[in-house]
Amino acid sequence: MTTFPAHLPMVPDAGALSSSPDSPGPVRRASRKIRLGPLEVGGDAPIPVQTMTVTPTHEADLTLQAIAAAQAAGADIVRVAVPRREDAEALGYIAEHARIPVIADIHFQWKYAVMAIEAGCAGVRINPGNIKKHDKVALLGKLADEAGVAIRIGVNGGSLEDAILEEFGGPTPEAMVESALRETRLLEDVGFHDTKISVKHSDPWVMIQTYRLLAERTDYPLHLGVTEAGPLKTGSIKSAVGIGTLLAEGIGDTIRVSLSADPVEEVKAGIAILESLHLRQRGLDVVSCPSCGRAQVDVWTLAEDVQKGLEGIEAPLRVAVMGCVVNGPGEAREADLGVAAGNGKGDIIKKGEKIATVREEDIVEALVHYATEMAEEIRAERGEGSPVVA
Repeated sequence: MTTFPAHLPMVPDAGALSSSPDSPGPVRRASRKIRLGPLEVGGDAPIPVQTMTVTPTHEADLTLQAIAAAQAAGADIVRVAVPRREDAEALGYIAEHARIPVIADIHFQWKYAVMAIEAGCAGVRINPGNIKKHDKVALLGKLADEAGVAIRIGVNGGSLEDAILEEFGGPTPEAMVESALRETRLLEDVGFHDTKISVKHSDPWVMIQTYRLLAERTDYPLHLGVTEAGPLKTGSIKSAVGIGTLLAEGIGDTIRVSLSADPVEEVKAGIAILESLHLRQRGLDVVSCPSCGRAQVDVWTLAEDVQKGLEGIEAPLRVAVMGCVVNGPGEAREADLGVAAGNGKGDIIKKGEKIATVREEDIVEALVHYATEMAEEIRAERGEGSPVVA
């Protein structure tokens, strides 16, 4: 049995621990709670699944479509790369139109982190290994505090500071933890505490040891991941071993499965890990694309109408509302039920297959009808006889 230090008491997760009253999930480490846009992370908050887009971020509409696809698959948070100034300049539009919190991934250029904070991103990820000016880290802490933006200190075994490597003789667990804590102290010195930390390594065993050590040293929420895990099959296995081991010990407040694959596959793998440990219970979830120049319907209004129409349905269903005939069908296929709307009609897609085409004015009624049917089927499979609509 894992022993946890006395100064980090264990508390049960009041958010999403079990899939049934008789089988609770792991008792979670007591971490402080921070905000990431509308989400709470840490403490007793449900563990969110993250992914990262692979589109050029400055192609904002394309990136928003990728975010919508990830959300349809169940992502709670998305990170976007910001290697160029034009990427940083696109963040305001992306943050405004994305329907889940957006984190800006910053390396080397601290000025892009400033732009991300000013653009309204929910969070910023900085790497101590390549943003080395301590006064700039302190500045980011001040600005983020004023804007209500969270910061993730993202330590990576492959990009540790030279001084740390020399001091510890390599990317050891002790080296990575020290790198993270030195950075947190810089932020604490300016009164910033809305921090979460990751200490990722490509070797799951090293990663496990590192997070265990970090969990003993701090109560900040921890973002779990095996970095550069590999292709879909082997990467999913490595991630399940690394992330799953720690979650089973109560360590971890948010996760990302890093794969050389479609980000949607990362989300699916992350959800599967949480569900297997009874750390996530699915419910009704309406997702929608943020709309763009290709949309031929009022997606925002349509999504709100669908949400209202499905109120009271109690079942683990993800319903996607997509307003694009280009990417919409593919995105809707990632949900249990969805619509790809355009040209005055909507293709209704159930479990990846188109089952009907309806007039635009009949989309809401059709989705409510099929969602109700699917919810009834789920309840029948579970042997539950109560109505699906509360």
